[in-house]
Amino acid sequence: MRVVIIGGTGHVGTFLVPRLVEAGHEVIEVSRQQRSPYQPHAAWQQVKRAKVDRAAAERNGTFGRQIRELAPDVVIDMICFTPDSARHLVEALRGQVRHFLHCGTIWVHGPSVEVPTLETQPRRPFGEYGIHKAEIEAFLLAEAQRTGFPATVLHPGHIVGPGWVPLNPAGHFNPEVFVKLARGEELALPNLGMETVHHVYADDVAQAFMQALANWSSAVGESFHVVSPAALTLRGYAEAAATWFGRTARLRFLPWEMWSAGVSEEEARATWDHIAHSPNCSIDKARRLIGYQPRYSSLQGVREAVDWLIQNRQLLRAA
Repeated sequence: MRVVIIGGTGHVGTFLVPRLVEAGHEVIEVSRQQRSPYQPHAAWQQVKRAKVDRAAAERNGTFGRQIRELAPDVVIDMICFTPDSARHLVEALRGQVRHFLHCGTIWVHGPSVEVPTLETQPRRPFGEYGIHKAEIEAFLLAEAQRTGFPATVLHPGHIVGPGWVPLNPAGHFNPEVFVKLARGEELALPNLGMETVHHVYADDVAQAFMQALANWSSAVGESFHVVSPAALTLRGYAEAAATWFGRTARLRFLPWEMWSAGVSEEEARATWDHIAHSPNCSIDKARRLIGYQPRYSSLQGVREAVDWLIQNRQLLRAA
C-alpha cells in the first residue's frame, strides 16, 4: 500500500517508517522541514519526502488537498493537535483512503478513578493538549461509527528511546536528575513519590501502528492505549535507576509547595502536569484486538535512553 505519514521523522516515525518500508509499503513522509530521524536506517533511502508547511497550508485551506493528491491508501497523522486540523483532513480524505491512523495521547484521560485505566472510562481531560486530543478522538471515532470513515486512534504514553532525554523520576526532563542518582546524591521528590508515570519505548509504539494496519477490521473505529506493560511510581523509578549506577537512591520527600520552590518554573510545570495525571493505563484491549506486545518495560526503555545519553556524552556517569 501507499502510506503517507505526516510528521514521520519524530520519536515514533524514526522506527515506524523503516518498519513500513520493510513490510513492502511505498512510504511518503510529509513534514515542514527535511530533518533527519533520530536513528539512521537504510530504509530511509526508499522513502519519498514531501515538504509541506502544515500550519500555513491549513490556513489557506490546501493541506488536505495536498495530502489527497499524494493518492494514499493509508494516512498516518503523527502531528494533529486541534479538532479543526483533524476535521480539515478528514473532509479531504473521505472516501479516498483505506485506513486513517491518528497518534493521540494517554492524556485524553484526566485523573483516574480505577487503575489501570481502560479505554472505555469516561474522558475527563484537563489542559489544552489533553482536551484537544480528547476532542479529536471523539470526532474521529464518531466519524467511523456514523459515516464509515476508517479511523483508528492510538494513545502512546511518555515516549522514550535513544536520541532524546526521557521523562525522569522527578517527573520532568532535566537530565541532572540521573546525574544525581549516578553520583549517589540526595534527590528530592514531590509528596511521597507515589504518583505514577507510564512510559513506552518508541519502537513499541511503531509496532502498535503496524499491528493496527495488519488488523484493519479490529482496529477501525477503535482507540487503543499504547504503553509499557506497567506504570512506575516516581519513588520506585528513582530507586531502580540508581541501581544502574551501582548506587542506592538517597531520596527526600517534600510537600509540593516546598518541592516546587526548589526547581525551575519549567520543571515544576512539567512535574505538575505529570503527577496531576498520574497515568496508569491498561493495554489489554490492544493486546486482544490488534496483538500489541510491547518488547520493553518502562525501566528497560528508559535505561536504553539513558545509556545512549551516556555514550554520546550528553550525560556524565559518576566516577
